Amino acid sequence: MKLIIQLLLWLVIIFLGWKLYSSVIGPVEFNKVKEARYTKVIKNLKDIQAAQLAHKEITGKFTGSFDSLVRFIDTAQFANIERRDTSYADVEKNKAYNLTEGYFIEAVVIDTLGFTPVKDSLYGKTNRYKTMMNVPIEGVDAKFELKAGTIEKSGTKYSVFEAKVAKDVILKGMDKDLLQQEKQVVSVEGVNGPDIRVGSMNQVNTTGNWPKIYDSASEQ
Repeated sequence: MKLIIQLLLWLVIIFLGWKLYSSVIGPVEFNKVKEARYTKVIKNLKDIQAAQLAHKEITGKFTGSFDSLVRFIDTAQFANIERRDTSYADVEKNKAYNLTEGYFIEAVVIDTLGFTPVKDSLYGKTNRYKTMMNVPIEGVDAKFELKAGTIEKSGTKYSVFEAKVAKDVILKGMDKDLLQQEKQVVSVEGVNGPDIRVGSMNQVNTTGNWPKIYDSASEQ
């Protein structure tokens, strides 16, 4: 009987020890995997952000279609320009005051020196923009959700876009309790909310909702 009690006590001790170990190591491992996955996702979102900003600069608006965005990158070019100051005589004012060269008009002249393909400027010699719409997590078959439209602020209409993916998708297969906690994060050092996104359909905002620490990590 004494032996049985000792065995039961040892089983309880082992179980409690395992529970304690899991409560400490579980979140550590979760965060390690989470940060690695977030870094990959944010790298793609930054590529999408760069493409959208180029699209807006050249066409005047954002697009809600990845097919359209890829076609744009394949064909669009940035103009290489040079700005220089100049001035010339204000003929009408000089004539009004019976002057020869009394008044001058200051102006800025913009010269186009050439063109650079958008894809070379943003992505170098890589073709990663062709897969930037895919969530880059092994075992996850999903794409980023992309929207674009216009909003009105103080009587002015602005073009906006948003690209996002739910944390449920990014952290698929991980501890459900820790995932639920992660979706409720409110912290300056964390990715707040239930998803990772760049841009906004409600505000004039083209930034991402991740902290700066992920910017340096995604550039490596």
